[in-house]
Amino acid sequence: MASFLERTRRVEFVETDMAGIVHFSSFYIWMEQIEHEFFRSQGLSIVRHLEDGSTIGWPRVSAQCRFESPARYEDILTVRLTVQRIGVKSLTFDVVFRNGERVIARGSMKTVCCIVRPGHGLESTEIPPEYRARFEEHPAEE
Repeated sequence: MASFLERTRRVEFVETDMAGIVHFSSFYIWMEQIEHEFFRSQGLSIVRHLEDGSTIGWPRVSAQCRFESPARYEDILTVRLTVQRIGVKSLTFDVVFRNGERVIARGSMKTVCCIVRPGHGLESTEIPPEYRARFEEHPAEE
């Protein structure tokens, strides 16, 4: 059972600011991208359509990122997502961005399992067993 996912990515010019440094918003996009990759790596999807017309999804309830060192155009970053906590209805992910051994940023996201039924609004729900069986908690990386 995988509890983490690690990927590398090259910083694109469009992801930088006028100073040539990665724009802060790029880190949030990358955190969401690796979250989706993590779900796919487990044979799951961030969006699941049910036979009754309902949809299960995972909206964010919090996201944060602390920037420790700049990254620039064409840097090769390693992005590592770890499942930090599994709640009854929520998952908390830690994400660390590195350029070689140097930590660039550390982020975290808390997402809640929700269901949308036809004609109803979004409501939180317990994590389905087939999802829960694929996740494993790990303590935060130092």
